[in-house]
Amino acid sequence: MLGGSIYVAFIRLVLNLAGTVLLFSLMSQSRYHSKKTVICYGAFCAAAVVLSCIWYVADWSSYVRLVTFVLYMCFCVFAVFMSSDPIYLTVYKLALNFYLLAAFLIGGIEVSTIFFGGNVWADIITRAILIAMMAYFMNKKIKNSIRGFGYYVESELDKFSVGVMILSILFGIGFILNPNLQDPTLFRLFQIVMNFFLTGALQLLVFRLYLHIGKEKEYQKENQLMQMNHRLLERNMELLEESVESGRRIRHDARHHNAVIAEYARRGQNEELLQYLKEYDRVMDAHTAESICGNTTVNNLLSAYTRKARKEQIEVMLDVELGGELTIPNIDLVTILANAYENAIYGCIEVKKQSLDRPCFIHLVLKRKRNKLVISCKNTCRIETEVKNGQPKPEVTGGIGVLSIIKTAENFHGEYEFKNDNGVFVFRLIMNIPAACEGKERDE
Repeated sequence: MLGGSIYVAFIRLVLNLAGTVLLFSLMSQSRYHSKKTVICYGAFCAAAVVLSCIWYVADWSSYVRLVTFVLYMCFCVFAVFMSSDPIYLTVYKLALNFYLLAAFLIGGIEVSTIFFGGNVWADIITRAILIAMMAYFMNKKIKNSIRGFGYYVESELDKFSVGVMILSILFGIGFILNPNLQDPTLFRLFQIVMNFFLTGALQLLVFRLYLHIGKEKEYQKENQLMQMNHRLLERNMELLEESVESGRRIRHDARHHNAVIAEYARRGQNEELLQYLKEYDRVMDAHTAESICGNTTVNNLLSAYTRKARKEQIEVMLDVELGGELTIPNIDLVTILANAYENAIYGCIEVKKQSLDRPCFIHLVLKRKRNKLVISCKNTCRIETEVKNGQPKPEVTGGIGVLSIIKTAENFHGEYEFKNDNGVFVFRLIMNIPAACEGKERDE
């Protein structure tokens, strides 16, 4: 420590606290609104400054050795309550913030000692410059990405990796603070710079790695959505081809029916004609498309996939109670139902490949209960099918749609479940149906 009067110590302390709070607030999202956040941080800094000044006057030697660590530990506890991030992600950001604190703290001391003969004002100015440079770079270049990185870390990073990153930061700073390496030489400065560089480079590599992993997940979701749209188009093309073929058959058969009706009329066989027309109506009713529910989009989608499932000799049971009026956008319904039904068909086909004797079924339930939409899909699956972290592995579903289902469900504050019930794959979802005004806004 370079020493100095209580006023110099006060300036250093305020600068350190301001730098720590500023850098942490740039990388972490507060759980409170901006005005309350500023008041809370201001109150903490004021209390810390007052208590530190009292400590400085009462016991200068212990203050010099411990003030930085004691205050930072207090700040860590305070920051945990201020941050909206998960606890382990907040701890990682605090460790990274400690790395930046050590950079401007030690940088100021070393520059002042080596180049300015230990001048306290050189130390203070150097710290201020370093804090300004860090804050500017973070705000301009990495503020948004590091907050986005937090989202990816929350979903992808395991706790062991967080622990390794935190330890790497603390070990690097611990080497710099080694009391046996305090000779103020250019070589000492070179050691410090290289240690900071290597520790920072490790954090940058990990940051880029998980940022890449997170973006890759986003690309996978988009790819799954594209594949889902491709399969829906295939189902629509099948429906169109069937409609065209049915139209040709009807036109061809109509000529024969007209000829028979004309012959009955020519002969005056009215009873036989009425009987023939009744038989004709019965046959036509048998070939009329199945009406599953009152919602046209859902009805067409379920009809297409039910037809596909039955072609694969899969028993289908539908329990659908859904009217035409629903404020959930059709694209969201299609995303969930198409993916769930497609994955169920895929699971049954995989079972048939494994065992031809095992019967396969799909039981789909879709009901509205007040402001809730309940979806349940059960289908035959392989006994060894695994569900990891609450989600089926890609090989269980053919790699299609689970992430899209989850993302869509979360948009409506839904709760979902995937599990293997002894060879029966179970997907359940309950999500909120928005009010009519909310549904219109979402459609817009």
